[in-house]
Amino acid sequence: MNKTTTKLADGRELLYYDTDDTSIRDVLDPRPLEPTTTLSEIRRDPATGDWVTIAAHRQGRTYHPPADQCPLCPSRNGRPGEIPAGAYEVAVFENRFPHSRSTPPPTSAAPTRPSAPAHPPRGGARSSASPPTTGRASPTSLRSRPAWTDRTADLAARPGVQQVYCFENRGAEIGVTLAHPHGQIAAFPFVTPRTERVITAAAEHRARTGGNLFENLLAAERADGTHVVLAGEHWTAFVPFAARWPYEVHLYPHRRVPDLTHLDEAERAEFPGLYLELLRPG
Repeated sequence: MNKTTTKLADGRELLYYDTDDTSIRDVLDPRPLEPTTTLSEIRRDPATGDWVTIAAHRQGRTYHPPADQCPLCPSRNGRPGEIPAGAYEVAVFENRFPHSRSTPPPTSAAPTRPSAPAHPPRGGARSSASPPTTGRASPTSLRSRPAWTDRTADLAARPGVQQVYCFENRGAEIGVTLAHPHGQIAAFPFVTPRTERVITAAAEHRARTGGNLFENLLAAERADGTHVVLAGEHWTAFVPFAARWPYEVHLYPHRRVPDLTHLDEAERAEFPGLYLELLRPG
């Protein structure tokens, strides 16, 4: 996949990912944008010990715009958006309203209270977008997966980043403010609370049994088969025994890997088909 790196009018990074290695992405952003201002802070909750991101500036983000003003659609004459190109496969750009900034401000001073420290967040947030699809989705609509892998590798290597999290959601019910299909790539300067709990549970499982928690969970679900939704050569999707949501399915690779960057070509090739089948309407 061909990657082209460029800049938006306010200096934010924009990357195009194309299956055509000859693609040329030289369209400039014509918008008169001011540099973004990120007034965010991470505070530790003294009651729980959790880190909480305070990002009041996100109250001004684009909120359910009309279809003809979608900022993620390819730009047209008289209607420029976040992606200057008139057509694209996958674009990844720095969020104009991020929950945290990728670099600290000139001073790292931040107001604190006794037993409740606060500091400017290190790390950053990215947004990825892909064109709307027509009809039922196909594996080509999952071209963003190589972009996820590439951005995971880049962001994880940056100083201060402790966890990179890629996700997609859709629909006003879940809080999405843009109807255009898109995902998010977040780089956190801390390990998120749920991940910390999972790490603790995995360590306790190893101390108690000597085994790997996730390998054992996967093996048990595949052997029983009751909760298995889909199974391939390299991946299995199953409903967890203690599901927390009305609709919850976990998709596990059969081989233990730490993140997306360690999947091999066969695992990456099988993933899109299973993922799409898993999400396909009945």
